[in-house]
Amino acid sequence: MITKRTGPCGKVRVTFALPAAIWADTIYVVGDFNNWERRATPMRLSDAGWMATLELEPGQAYQYRYLLNDEEWHNDWNADGYEPNPHGGDNSLVITPEFAEECEIGAAPARERVLTLNPARLRLVPAS
Repeated sequence: MITKRTGPCGKVRVTFALPAAIWADTIYVVGDFNNWERRATPMRLSDAGWMATLELEPGQAYQYRYLLNDEEWHNDWNADGYEPNPHGGDNSLVITPEFAEECEIGAAPARERVLTLNPARLRLVPAS
């Protein structure tokens, strides 16, 4: 599952999440955003599942995959889309929205809005 929120200074805070039931010693999210460095973005296991959060540029499409135990590549079943890769498979795709908030030096952080994107629906949940 991918969750998107407004981040600081116009960035999009993207949380990549996998179920805790996935049996692995290590899981990394690897993609365009970290130059496909295999160990750059580890996912952390908690009661809620495996998670990693990144602040990405808005209005972009990033390809990524999950690397389990340094040897198994997996796609995200809840990705925004898929793109063919040069290895004969597909990469998952996350598309970052553009928010209207602008970054001003010394400005207070914008209120967060949660965007949960699934292939068939978009849900906006206002912050309380």
